[in-house]
Amino acid sequence: MLLINNQEVEKLFDMKACLEALEDGYDDLLKGDAVYRPRIDLWMPCDRPDGYYRWGTMEGASRKIGVFAIRMKSDIVYWPNGDTEEKYCMQPGTWCGLVMVFSVRNGEPLAIINDGLIQHMRVGGCAGLGVKYLARQDACDVGIFGSGGMARSYLEAFYEVRKLRRVRVYSPTRANREKFAREMTGKLDIEVLAVDSPEKVVREADIVATCTDSTRTVFEEPEWLKEGAHITSVRACEIGPKVIKRCDLSVKLGKNTIEAMDEGMIRLHGNVGYIAGQPEERSRIPNPTVDNYKGDYFKYFMDVRAGKVAGRTSDKQVTYFINAGTQGLQFAACAGKVVELAKQAKVGRVLPTEWFLQDIRD
Repeated sequence: MLLINNQEVEKLFDMKACLEALEDGYDDLLKGDAVYRPRIDLWMPCDRPDGYYRWGTMEGASRKIGVFAIRMKSDIVYWPNGDTEEKYCMQPGTWCGLVMVFSVRNGEPLAIINDGLIQHMRVGGCAGLGVKYLARQDACDVGIFGSGGMARSYLEAFYEVRKLRRVRVYSPTRANREKFAREMTGKLDIEVLAVDSPEKVVREADIVATCTDSTRTVFEEPEWLKEGAHITSVRACEIGPKVIKRCDLSVKLGKNTIEAMDEGMIRLHGNVGYIAGQPEERSRIPNPTVDNYKGDYFKYFMDVRAGKVAGRTSDKQVTYFINAGTQGLQFAACAGKVVELAKQAKVGRVLPTEWFLQDIRD
């Protein structure tokens, strides 16, 4: 049994390996040899008067990769001014997220992994697959909303699947977007420019990506779009309905949550969860009016990948990739690869497997 931290994951697991692992997982899903459970959260009131406790899990398994994985995260969530979602564990600046990995061949507990880097990479990697299958082959100009870790992984994934020429980034805080531009220019050796308006991000971009913590729409002007552009988003509310209507083809990665709602459940940012608390406590939680995870306007990525549904058929089409769903399978694919690489490199702290076994049957 291995205990693997984010620094070790970073040394072992790059975006190329991430994309390969994700493709392996989706190959299995097409064959019926992989499975995942849609995300369901649990919400409880916390001590913070403007926040809530959220427990989130997602899980999946793949025969080819040979593992089951469950990702678990423990967050205090709050919404400054209702505009963005912030979270922490115990105190701002620290987070708690773990991936537990088990063998599907004999049930053996294989690893506990900090989830931070895998989380960013698996989301960015899937956005990269969206570009691979839906963007124009000559797409080279990128516009990004957001300048955090997710935006970095998005750009790294795009760099792996297309020959990029120029990137423009916008986020509300000037220092953050300028830091992102400097870091990514140095890392990828391409031109990355910090710009001061959303319009400058979108115009002339072949690929438009929204990678924000916003609880509100960040892009709702379809007239800014270039002919043949490809759009991808992280959150259910980031893209406005007028932009969706402009798209010729919308594709969703997979089912990200259950559709049926029982009493005592909440739907927030496209995800369903069970919630406790009194009405005045529940009112702390903003619920955006835009939810692009719902509806029947989109096709599913696995059908496009299998050739059951046509993907892009013209360089003039505007395509939209909803990067949501299949999260549990993504964690199984990525964490399974990390465990394989860690064993080869003899990386990670070894914990006695017997600590996790018992002689009492449930």
